[in-house]
Amino acid sequence: MGSLMMPAVVGGQQPPQNLECLIYPEATVAVSGPVEGVLDKVHVDRGDLVKTGQIMATMESSVERASVLLAQAKAEKESALKSGQTRVEFGDRRYVRTLEMFKKELVAIKDMDEAETAKYLAEYELLDATEEKRLSKADLERAKAILELKTIRSPINGVVVERLLTSGEFTKQAPILRLAQIDPLRVEVIVPVAMYGRIKVGQTAEVYPEAPVGGTWGAKVTVVDRVIDAASGTFGVRLALPNGDLKLPAGLKCRVKFATTNGNR
Repeated sequence: MGSLMMPAVVGGQQPPQNLECLIYPEATVAVSGPVEGVLDKVHVDRGDLVKTGQIMATMESSVERASVLLAQAKAEKESALKSGQTRVEFGDRRYVRTLEMFKKELVAIKDMDEAETAKYLAEYELLDATEEKRLSKADLERAKAILELKTIRSPINGVVVERLLTSGEFTKQAPILRLAQIDPLRVEVIVPVAMYGRIKVGQTAEVYPEAPVGGTWGAKVTVVDRVIDAASGTFGVRLALPNGDLKLPAGLKCRVKFATTNGNR
């Protein structure tokens, strides 16, 4: 039985190999609303570019907006607080006057006790008004948070791949839009086991997309699988391919050539 032919080795290293690969989005996200409701408007459509935090859709929220206005009115109400402050100031003045008169034995101890009690009650009323004010502000923040749930924002910088629902539909928390992050792109390569140990995280490579895009694109290794597929004698490698100008679409076949350890390609 003849022996297996081994590839030529130069300087003790495996020669560069031009391997098949596939270009994927870095991430795909199905975006849904956090609560159920009727879609009021979808602001983007298939093919639109979106930024992180950009409003993509809004749900009907008339009740929630009214709740915010009511909570805001309560939070801005100052009458109870000012009334409490006035009562405290009056109680302090009355207490001081009564104390001076009590020292001169011009009023009975009963009057002194009433002035002191009124002073403490006024302070408690002011404390209660202050706490109510704080609770009103907290209620306003809660109302705003509930209203914000009716606004669907993009979680990533990317492109709208698919629009699944439209205005007037009831969401039931189903996906409204599907997004893809295409900067950077993710390149997946299946590598022969003979090259295991020669590809490291951080290593550079050249990616050659299929026609009609073509060209040479620089990428960097981000993942090297630590488990070998025994059946095929291969392991997986992932690369990050910068795509700042978004000229390179996802979904292309490609070929990749890894840089050798001595810097040659």
